[in-house]
Amino acid sequence: MAKNLNEGQVKQDYVRQMGQELGSLFYALWVEVAWLNLKWREYSELYGHVDPRKGKSRIDLLNKSAATFFRVVQVSLWENVLLHIACITDVPKTCGKNNLSIKRLEGLVQEEIKEVIIKHIRDVDEKATFCRDWRNRHIAHRDFDLVLGGEKAVPLEKANRKKVKDALESIAKVLNAVSIYYTKQEIIFDKFPVSGGAEGLFYILDDGIKADMERMKRVVAGKMLPEDIECRDL
Repeated sequence: MAKNLNEGQVKQDYVRQMGQELGSLFYALWVEVAWLNLKWREYSELYGHVDPRKGKSRIDLLNKSAATFFRVVQVSLWENVLLHIACITDVPKTCGKNNLSIKRLEGLVQEEIKEVIIKHIRDVDEKATFCRDWRNRHIAHRDFDLVLGGEKAVPLEKANRKKVKDALESIAKVLNAVSIYYTKQEIIFDKFPVSGGAEGLFYILDDGIKADMERMKRVVAGKMLPEDIECRDL
């Protein structure tokens, strides 16, 4: 696919190479999976990074800055990613309503690659099962026995960062099997350039904490600057 295309041109390019129905579906899935990977990338930047030289987690910095807020962000973003994976890998139709799902691809691709697509989708099903369990019994609905800890309660399927990463990679394999066949190009979903993301936030937080420590030293020493006691309207 040509570079530097806007969203409308990207969709048109897929339609041109894959046909109207498949191209439109593929573009919609491409947008969803790219957004899903971006959210996961930001989550990983915030909560999955450890400096191998110091063994220091970025979570230490988040806790020093605004522990409650960043805990809310952590839980919300984690559940949102699991819910998004469950949605994008759902059955094509529920309760008579059509769903945007990668499973729709197998009915639209050429026979030559249908077997490969079906195989990849089976792999997705296996690796995304835990997301649907979380969606069904914890996120979209609250399992009564699970919440109350009753004897009949069945624990949620184990969920961790590795399982999310594996699920995302399996989803990417489905779309790339289609992309390579029709466009001869692979899509790297986890390497999109990002500006204004979580990594930049850490530098601001670190600067802020250091500035606050210096301010407290001045307060204790009785050498306050005017801005140290300034009432700011944020």
